[in-house]
Amino acid sequence: MGASSIPILVIIVALHLIAFVLAVGAERRRSTAKEMPDKYDEQTYCLYGSDASTAYGLSAFGLLLISQTVVNGVTKCLCFGKGMMGGRSTTCAVFFFIFSWVSFLGAEACLLAGSARNAYHTKYRGVFGGSHLSCATLRKGVFAAGAALTLLSMIGSVFYYWTHAKADTGGWEKHRSEGLGMTSSSFMDNQKQLKHDEFEKN
Repeated sequence: MGASSIPILVIIVALHLIAFVLAVGAERRRSTAKEMPDKYDEQTYCLYGSDASTAYGLSAFGLLLISQTVVNGVTKCLCFGKGMMGGRSTTCAVFFFIFSWVSFLGAEACLLAGSARNAYHTKYRGVFGGSHLSCATLRKGVFAAGAALTLLSMIGSVFYYWTHAKADTGGWEKHRSEGLGMTSSSFMDNQKQLKHDEFEKN
């Protein structure tokens, strides 16, 4: 893996880590609600706190999507490149490709579902002194699961990119082309030497 691969790895890791921090922040800032009596009539309503968690969750969702697009764009999504040499590196690349996609989809599902549920507010009202009004809130742990899967996605993406770079045939094809060029050059030199020797004999 050459020096040109380092910026790609930095981008992948940075985007995942920022998404992880945002997912953790979303878990800590989940919207809370409590039943409050309406001072103008005999009804109760749900009073909700901050919706910052929704913004954090959607931001993490977007960053994770960008990171996955970058790594699969560079590697041609494993399917559309020049192909890879057989061996252990290729097997590892396929494994981490699947692993990164499974963890990515799981993280995105948690982040999107958590953001949508956190943004939902109970609109109907209850009767004051009557049955208890149930205020809908996001259950604990959804964004936390998204954060954990984001870290797994980062690990999978980094190792997938690394093993793909090792198994990529680009380097082998380059060396093979260079070898063919050197062989052709040597052949032409030999032909010129033979013609020169025949000319001197005549």
